[in-house]
Amino acid sequence: MRSDQKRVILVTGGAGFIGSNFIHYYLAGHPGDHIINLDKLTYAGEEDHIKEIEQKSNYTFIKGDICDSELVDEIFRTYGVTDIIHFAAESHVDNAISEPDPFIATNINGTYQLLKTAKRHWLEGGRDGETNRFHHISTDEVFGTLAPDEAPFNETSPYAPNNPYSASKAAADMLVRSYCKTYGLNTVITNCSNNYGPRQHMEKFIPTVVRTALKFEHIPLYGDGQQIRDWLYVEDHASAIDLVFHNGKKGEVYHIGGDNERANLELANMICDVLDELAPISSGRRVAHYRDLITFVKDRPGHDRRYAIDPQRIARDLNWRPKTRLEDGIRQTVGWYLENEVL
Repeated sequence: MRSDQKRVILVTGGAGFIGSNFIHYYLAGHPGDHIINLDKLTYAGEEDHIKEIEQKSNYTFIKGDICDSELVDEIFRTYGVTDIIHFAAESHVDNAISEPDPFIATNINGTYQLLKTAKRHWLEGGRDGETNRFHHISTDEVFGTLAPDEAPFNETSPYAPNNPYSASKAAADMLVRSYCKTYGLNTVITNCSNNYGPRQHMEKFIPTVVRTALKFEHIPLYGDGQQIRDWLYVEDHASAIDLVFHNGKKGEVYHIGGDNERANLELANMICDVLDELAPISSGRRVAHYRDLITFVKDRPGHDRRYAIDPQRIARDLNWRPKTRLEDGIRQTVGWYLENEVL
């Protein structure tokens, strides 16, 4: 893929947590490119996430749904879209269990609409199929769960999704793969581990721990709190996406992990210890330390026990490694929430 030309990149879901952090990162490093941010602004998308960049001349925000084929086609025609980086997805597992319909609509049908439009504009009419790139952002959850002693997921791990969210993302991955294999669309897929950092929606694990702790409410942990996740700082993820987008091999899959496996209970304790330091509890409260608020609640159905990502391919082929230690990233994240008072 050529990197010396001006790119007009359609970023879907760019007002969400990972998408907005990526746009901030990308515009700082590639001021000559133009980003079109298409976001439906559902519960996970926040206009405040992109307020700092809304006046930039190389940034355009469009409120809309990726399932709206006419709108997506109009964006391609109006702006001359050269590439897509596809973040937009319904992603909260609890919501997928209680109401899976939006996950099927957005994650599967929405991805299909983007692929169909990209194929029509980029491949029909004799284009070479190499210049324009479709970068699909996926998750480690498509691979199901790992036993404590199993090796982390790699790019050849079989898909085994265990809930409607991960199943919908697995289906989207397969659609993207099929458009590369069948039609020659220039695709790459990245599967990431659990992200954390600034701008994350308050429903997610780390913001929930911070929010409930600061309100002196019970900090809820599912089951025994020993579910293990590999945690990836969102700016490290953005740097990896940037690298794969520009230099990844057509049709390849790259796993992006933080090399930070922790049990939920261990991570909750780490967050509480940082809060003890940055927002100490005043005398007279019913607890002396935030850890005392941790409470175990009934586990959710289909709760995967462990996720972990093997990032050897991206390290070997593209020389990428995460830079942020979990302890440092948690401190920065908690500090951001305290400073911005968004919880």
